[in-house]
Amino acid sequence: MQQECTIANVNEIENPLVWPILEVLKKQSKGWKVHTLASELIELNLMPVLDSKPDKDLFKRNFLIMNALYQLQQTLLPEHYVQVESMDIALLANRAGYLNVDIECDDPLRDYYTQWSNYEAEDGEIRRLLDQFWTRYRKYVGSEGLDVGDITRSKALRVFELSDCASELEIRKRWRKLALKWHPDRQSGNSDHFRLVCEAWTVLRAS
Repeated sequence: MQQECTIANVNEIENPLVWPILEVLKKQSKGWKVHTLASELIELNLMPVLDSKPDKDLFKRNFLIMNALYQLQQTLLPEHYVQVESMDIALLANRAGYLNVDIECDDPLRDYYTQWSNYEAEDGEIRRLLDQFWTRYRKYVGSEGLDVGDITRSKALRVFELSDCASELEIRKRWRKLALKWHPDRQSGNSDHFRLVCEAWTVLRAS
């Protein structure tokens, strides 16, 4: 039975690397280390420089990657298990629960990397990173220029099946649920609907 762990402060900031890392792990499920995963994201132009000081830049890259991995670990169970070890990162299929794995809620590393206060980034820096990420990710999934009409906030909320008075937290939660549901690599996935959800999220996160 999957154990429910609380990811501390996970809703304070939307980590822009969650979905790119999932894409990378889907293409190559094993053999990753934190630094090789970072190199791959840089190669894909999905991880810009985060700090002018090299040591801080390295720390922030590492933090965002580990934070994203722990989010994916909890989100993808029970269908997949994300093995989160700095020198051995893997996306493992958990068919019929044969792996017999669970999330270690008392893992001190998990506790550290899921608390955004440890990242110590200003909101403006995260917003800049998010903006750069979404521009690139929309190109990556092919949603840029998609003929879905002029999506207003009201229309975007209807795509999310939420009311006009939905809170920011409700919108974030629904985004994660819908993106995971419609992702083309999932059994229930649909690439056109996934792109529409991405467009709606682009509108909602900017409003």
